[in-house]
Amino acid sequence: MKTEMQNFDEIRPYSDAEVPQAIEQIISDPEFTAAIIRFKFGKAFGGLSKLLSPLLGWYLRRHWRRLQTVQDVQRYVSGYLEQALQHTTDGVSCSGLETLPKDRAYLFVCNHRDIAMDPALVNWCLHLNGFETARIAIGDNLLKKPCVTALMKLNKSFIVRRSAKGPREMLKALSQLSAYIRHSLSEGQHIWIAQKEGRAKDGFDQTDPAILKMFYMAGKADGIEFADYMQQLNIVPVAISYEYDPCDEAKALELYQRAEDGGYQKAEFEDIDSIIKGITGYKGRVHLHFGQMIRDGFETPEQLAELIDRQIYQGYRIYPANQYAAGEQVSDEQAAAKFAGRLAHMLPEIQNYARAMYANPLKNAQKVQGQ
Repeated sequence: MKTEMQNFDEIRPYSDAEVPQAIEQIISDPEFTAAIIRFKFGKAFGGLSKLLSPLLGWYLRRHWRRLQTVQDVQRYVSGYLEQALQHTTDGVSCSGLETLPKDRAYLFVCNHRDIAMDPALVNWCLHLNGFETARIAIGDNLLKKPCVTALMKLNKSFIVRRSAKGPREMLKALSQLSAYIRHSLSEGQHIWIAQKEGRAKDGFDQTDPAILKMFYMAGKADGIEFADYMQQLNIVPVAISYEYDPCDEAKALELYQRAEDGGYQKAEFEDIDSIIKGITGYKGRVHLHFGQMIRDGFETPEQLAELIDRQIYQGYRIYPANQYAAGEQVSDEQAAAKFAGRLAHMLPEIQNYARAMYANPLKNAQKVQGQ
């Protein structure tokens, strides 16, 4: 008979015992070493990857052999994250964690702007404030390469099976995901998950009630009422605010093409390119606000979604770029000119989409101020 943990083998992160084998799998993958060589030295070195790969493999084994646990991996990654934040931001700040007791596990429901940086920054703030890091929900659409899957699962990511086909397979996948989230929380493990599938490319953050219905599936199977079960999950909304989005131009172009052509064809490695751009691109100031745990005030998924949205809108930090994009008065003229220059470098036909992307958080914040 399988144990409860074994029932999650398809989607769960790696355990400590699996770390050395997973690292060896990654290092031995020629696609992984070739990708590092291309990223580090450029396409001109692509033809030399067969010669350089053995040297790179030797180097990685020498430096990664000390990584024996998931915590070792996260400490290693945090060093690179700190360097990236120093070079690509003008500072990262967070608020709200001081109000959350450390003796329970939380389900962090977060607005979603960047594929990799959103959960990385949440875990960064948790770590700096003395909390355990969270397990990260990641769609299987991002895991098309075995080495990418292994890397993500090493860093406490669990898999959301978006590729499931047919009602029966989808129901099974969602039920498994719901049960895994409950299992993780019962183990004292925090969970990070986006408030809806995919990034809010238009800057309009809105929780999808379908995500909340998925959470409830495990409770519904046990005959627990929706409100009673959701209270047990310790849901905390999180608002991430980037002064500048490194992918803003690409997002605006996609929105324009969808509006003009009625659809958008994603390139083969577009998600990977977005991840790299999000990590290496300039973000200006970044702020994360952890809201209050939602305990009551709702009976339905739609009502709970509204409560999550309200906290995200209220917690979003408004920057001069948001004010300028919304046509509001900006006290910092230098910041306004900087954002205007950023817009001017984009194609004229996509500039309004970029404006809306930055204006929507301000409009949403203003909407809830009067309520």
